[in-house]
Order: sequence, then structure tokens, then C-alpha cells
Amino acid sequence: MPVRVTTAGSRVRFSVRVQPRASSNETAGVYGDALKVRLTAAPVDGAANSGLIQFLADIFAVSRHSVRILTGESSRSKIVEIDGITERAVHDVASGAPRRC
Repeated sequence: MPVRVTTAGSRVRFSVRVQPRASSNETAGVYGDALKVRLTAAPVDGAANSGLIQFLADIFAVSRHSVRILTGESSRSKIVEIDGITERAVHDVASGAPRRC
């Protein structure tokens, strides 16, 4: 199942499933209808959320300020919004080889 992506102007929203305390920061395909992301950061004091924002900014080549967590700040399942990318970019990342940063 592909990642469900919605667009609103220049912003793209999609679901992310985070696996904290992984051995590396990388994409790991699709989990249900969400992009699965493995992060080395622990889910303590917002470290995993900050790591997710930085990781997504790096793989989509946007600034950290363009990435926002809309829902799920204390959950592994999140909805993020990124300004300045396309729906196609999200699908390319989800369906391609793992990306590491």
C-alpha cells in the first residue's frame, strides 16, 4: 500500500511511523499507509521529534522550518507537513531504496 499523501498549496501532508533507538537514521519503506522512518534518537524530551524533523529536512532537501509535526508528537505514528516538496517526492522516497542521513 502506498503512502497516503495530501496536498494544500505548496504543502504536502503524510503519515510517518517512527522507530526510535534504531542503529541508523534511515527510511524503511512503508508501514500501512505511512512512511516508516528509523531514528537513532530516543523518544525522550522531544529528541526523536527533533531527529525526525532534521532527517526529513535532509532527505527532502528543505530547511528544518519547512517541516512540521502536526499530530502525534508523543506517538510513533505522526502526521507531518512539509512545505516546498511534491507528492511525487514522498512516493519516490517511500518506494525507493532506504535513504540514510
